[in-house]
Amino acid sequence: MIRTSLITHPELTLLTAFAGLMFGLAYFAALKRSVTLLVRSDSWLGPVALTLGRAGAAVGFLLIAAKLGAAPLLSGFAGFLVARALALRAKRRAADAILAPH
Repeated sequence: MIRTSLITHPELTLLTAFAGLMFGLAYFAALKRSVTLLVRSDSWLGPVALTLGRAGAAVGFLLIAAKLGAAPLLSGFAGFLVARALALRAKRRAADAILAPH
């Protein structure tokens, strides 16, 4: 009987998890920037372009990870989710600092 493992290249899986984390941090920074642009400016072209670029980059990253296999795709998405948690934590911390009595 031949045994196969889900993770055939653990270094590739760790690399895509790190890439997912870095991509996620950049993604959520761009999201914050596009919301700021949308709220503060009269033009909608910049925020829409940034949103389309952000979505396209996310699709491209996940397609590349999917081409590498299931484990790299899942680890890249997990890294992206960790970046989301970090972004939400930073937002909550900033909101608490504003609302806290001095």
